Amino acid sequence: MLNQWLSSILRPRTALLLMILGFSRPGTAQQISLALLEPGEMQPAPLTPRPMVNLAQPVVPPEAPSAHRFWDRGNSILFATSAAVSAADFVVTRDNLRSGGQELNPVTRLFSGSTTGLAVNFVGETAGVVGLSYVLHKTGHHKLERAVSMLNIGSSAAAVTFGMIHR
Repeated sequence: MLNQWLSSILRPRTALLLMILGFSRPGTAQQISLALLEPGEMQPAPLTPRPMVNLAQPVVPPEAPSAHRFWDRGNSILFATSAAVSAADFVVTRDNLRSGGQELNPVTRLFSGSTTGLAVNFVGETAGVVGLSYVLHKTGHHKLERAVSMLNIGSSAAAVTFGMIHR
């Protein structure tokens, strides 16, 4: 049962990896002709006096129309949901480990020796989601900023569901 579940998860990831590698192959196949880089054809730029340049004030570009505050209502709801689902994942994982179960996530498995370690893992996961969202917000990737939270909510909800089914 576990093998079937793991193989069904790994198939889409393998297909995605092969697709990414397939698309990146033409970019690595490009060659540069050394004939274009002959040093005999290159000449230094002529030395001419530079004209006087008037210093201009820098122009501040207007903010993008989709820009929003980081702690707006949408992000606050996403972060609260992410924290709640991570807390549920912590509780279900701890209960399953106490009753003799095994942690399937290799990263979380490192912290599953104690309740404190497990709590640190899930708190760090939630803090990492908020931190990555903040970095994406500051770089102007507002859709990805929210997608990180949604992805974490989905993966934690799937882990809770799996843990509840396999008690």
